[in-house]
Amino acid sequence: MLQSKLFYFAKKDFPKDEESLNAKYLIRAGFVEKLSAGVYHFLPLGLRVLNKLINLVRKEMNLLGAQEVLLPALHPKENWLITQRWEKFDALFKIKSRTENEYALGPTHEEVIFPLLKKGIQSYKDLPIALFQIQTKFRDELRAKAGLLRCREFIMKDLYSFHKDSKDVEKYKEKVDKAYLKIFKLLNLPVYKTLASGGTFSDFSTEFQVPTENGEDEIFVCENCNIAWNREIFNEIKCKNCKKEVFKTKAIEVGNTFNLGTGFSEKFQLKYKDKNGKENFVFAGCYGLGITRLIGAVVEVFHDENGIIWPKIISPYSIHFLILKEKIKLKDYEKIFEIFEKFNLDFLVDDRKVSFGQKLVESDLLGISLRIITSDKLKDKFEVKLRDKKDVKILNRNQLVNFLKDYVSKVTFSKI
Repeated sequence: MLQSKLFYFAKKDFPKDEESLNAKYLIRAGFVEKLSAGVYHFLPLGLRVLNKLINLVRKEMNLLGAQEVLLPALHPKENWLITQRWEKFDALFKIKSRTENEYALGPTHEEVIFPLLKKGIQSYKDLPIALFQIQTKFRDELRAKAGLLRCREFIMKDLYSFHKDSKDVEKYKEKVDKAYLKIFKLLNLPVYKTLASGGTFSDFSTEFQVPTENGEDEIFVCENCNIAWNREIFNEIKCKNCKKEVFKTKAIEVGNTFNLGTGFSEKFQLKYKDKNGKENFVFAGCYGLGITRLIGAVVEVFHDENGIIWPKIISPYSIHFLILKEKIKLKDYEKIFEIFEKFNLDFLVDDRKVSFGQKLVESDLLGISLRIITSDKLKDKFEVKLRDKKDVKILNRNQLVNFLKDYVSKVTFSKI
């Protein structure tokens, strides 16, 4: 991709009307643009990050044996009346059609998926089954001032699993927890598995919290056990497991997992027949992962004074190739581009006729994982720098090939 053709709006300064770090960096670098409070455009660079993250998450959900669906965002009022959440869900967007029918814009999908499963589950032989989707959600947030962390329109991965009993739900929930932790590890994102209230058929639900000074939640962490508790259920100075002292920190919740029990199944009469022909309510689990919220959390953690530092697996491009020459002939670099393609590395080429200083500043701002510079001063060599490192390497073409070979072997990339 040629940067001269890229649709983005890099700015010299941070936007003054944004309070959160993630929105300031993402808007300034041209990844997103604000439409209104809690509603953002994803521009080409931002969409590349989003799609790479979605593909990473989709891969892990497929490994769990979950099947992908796409459920409607427009929910009939009747479904929400059945669960008694039409009035109780305070962030529910409600709309009325020209025919006076009322709908909700889906903030979550229990009201839709449980009626759907009634058409697909009859016998114990149909269980367990797990369905997931990656879809836009809507919530009428009163205080949408945290960038991608608290939006009125956002993208979420929600997974629902259906089982014969609560024990089977817990087994599957443990697998999902491990999959989430794997995703966070691939992102190099520090995350604490956090116990919280809200479990229906278990003592706790589970949250996944990213420690950061700008977080909205407070958690108590035991580093010895590598576990944390949400402030709502814990107010002690020592770990409940090992009795060592815990510390309090602010954090951003990026995911959660629940054992829903049979609550929604009872409301929608979702049942299965066991081996003896007896009808039983289906047990269910719910597992959410905030996709756009996770991008916001990544930026909150991975940045410096110069810009974003993207984890390699979701960097918008693998390589930012800067041509620092007055006269730019792209044909001169075709063999270099062939090397990038050989290693299956996507790349952004800064071919713009702007100052070298502007190119360097914007490169740091965009935060692409690997920067490679060619210039008259370097002649037939290349300056190579990782965004998260300070040291710079000067390499000839053969050395560059060996560097990229080694680089690719050590990095897991998410493709789009």
